[in-house]
Amino acid sequence: MNKTAWVLLVGMLITDVQALDLKGLSEMVDKVGGSANGGVKHDAVSSLTDQEASDGLKLALNQGVSKAVGLLGTTDGFMGNKEVKIPLPDSLKKVEKGMRMVGMGKQADELVLKMNRAAEQAVPEAKTLLVNSVKQMSLTDAKNILTGPQDAATQYFKKTTSTDMAAKFLPIVQKATANVQLADTYNKYAEMGSKFGMIKKEDANINQYVTQKALDGVYLMIAKEEAAIRQDPMGQASNLLKKVFGAAK
Repeated sequence: MNKTAWVLLVGMLITDVQALDLKGLSEMVDKVGGSANGGVKHDAVSSLTDQEASDGLKLALNQGVSKAVGLLGTTDGFMGNKEVKIPLPDSLKKVEKGMRMVGMGKQADELVLKMNRAAEQAVPEAKTLLVNSVKQMSLTDAKNILTGPQDAATQYFKKTTSTDMAAKFLPIVQKATANVQLADTYNKYAEMGSKFGMIKKEDANINQYVTQKALDGVYLMIAKEEAAIRQDPMGQASNLLKKVFGAAK
């Protein structure tokens, strides 16, 4: 049901709005609804024109990207969201505990706050890369996402943007953490711990650690948006249709 409904969303979200009227929408609902009863999912996708499949999917993905970046790239986007809040690495928990025991809890809290603020500052840079990835999506990519697993779109973004996004994020994170008290201390202890196998190599530098966590947060929120569209495409489509057909109500 979810994939068939996703097809319905794609059909409804074509960008050429002049080619679509409310009667056309009704006919499309009936057409795809009938395929849901028959379970002919790939045939339903094939029944869409290539342009409908591509344009509709791209519009839906751009919606998800904008919402994910908007939620994270603001004050408390990370710090106030327990799903993506960046803590000190597990391997440094003992160090954090020791800091609190000697009255340095405030410094530890400040470091955690600054790590999350750095991620919040970096995330807006992701939007351009993600949108460009959508623009460059081929017809084959679009069809594979439509008929693929529940996180097919998220996996597509990871494959096409993670390297460039990390390169964009890192200098922003470095700048944001440059004046944080204990940042150098973090790196010193983390690097020592890494040499003795106590700390994961990727956690040995605070900037690299925050950059990776920021990436993880972006893809997590995109995955949540993708899941929402797949689970309730009619609800998602209704909101978009109101936006596109502002005067149709």
